[in-house]
Amino acid sequence: MTSQPVVAHTREDLFAARGALQGNVAVVMTMGALHEGHAELIRTAKRSADHVVVTIFLNPLQFAVGEDLSRYPQTFDADLEICAREGASVVFAPTPDVVYPQGEPGVRVSAGALGEVLEGASRAGHFDGVLTVVAKLLHLVQPDFAFFGQKDAQQLLLIRRMVRDLDFQVEIIAVPTVREDDDLALSSRNTYLSPADREVALALSRALRAGESQAAAGPAAVRRAARDVLVREPLALVDYLVLVHPDSLEQVPEWYRGPALLAVAAKVGTTRLIDNLPLEIGPAPS
Repeated sequence: MTSQPVVAHTREDLFAARGALQGNVAVVMTMGALHEGHAELIRTAKRSADHVVVTIFLNPLQFAVGEDLSRYPQTFDADLEICAREGASVVFAPTPDVVYPQGEPGVRVSAGALGEVLEGASRAGHFDGVLTVVAKLLHLVQPDFAFFGQKDAQQLLLIRRMVRDLDFQVEIIAVPTVREDDDLALSSRNTYLSPADREVALALSRALRAGESQAAAGPAAVRRAARDVLVREPLALVDYLVLVHPDSLEQVPEWYRGPALLAVAAKVGTTRLIDNLPLEIGPAPS
């Protein structure tokens, strides 16, 4: 029988629950609508720490006007079942007035230039909102480790940079993207997809796999193979398809050999989807 996590809705409840935890603590931050990808984050965290705190908070700061904040799926009872099943010790599920007691914060964490490319180019201010809430939750939970999914590669990079640049005493650990049987990257937004949309959405992962298959041949071959898949799916409205350095997010030159990130974003129906694959460009060492 699984034990139920302590559910905290206020800061005071969180501090009491956190204070009762003995040993090291990991945090998994979510916006709710948990799926198997989140479950894998919790499982991985549980293997590394004595206790896992899961935060469930739909952060308004990272949604621009016209984005899907109002229709973002909220499934708290089901989320709590997943947290219990995977052995979370505490679930912190605050309302916006708990996280932002004075309203929207006047002082925020800036993502800088790295927050203005790729996802940031399409979603102005998005990463400032992400980093601000991540910073606040790190302060509130005081974890030893924080686990984030590789699917949100740019977010992961920026969180690592914030933790390094601002001297947060926490270790950031990446967890590989979890995929469905058809290779679609798991996302809470997949629930928006109609069956026809879902078929279109599979072009994203197919493009990444096609690019991956050409990694030994160099950047030009990777880009060409991935692009050739996407051009055959006109209903996937591509925002970007890039092969970039994983630390700078700058396009890698044609002579480049080494680690890279092949990333794609596209709108399918009314839903914006992202996906990526870390690659090693160039021939494998003999």
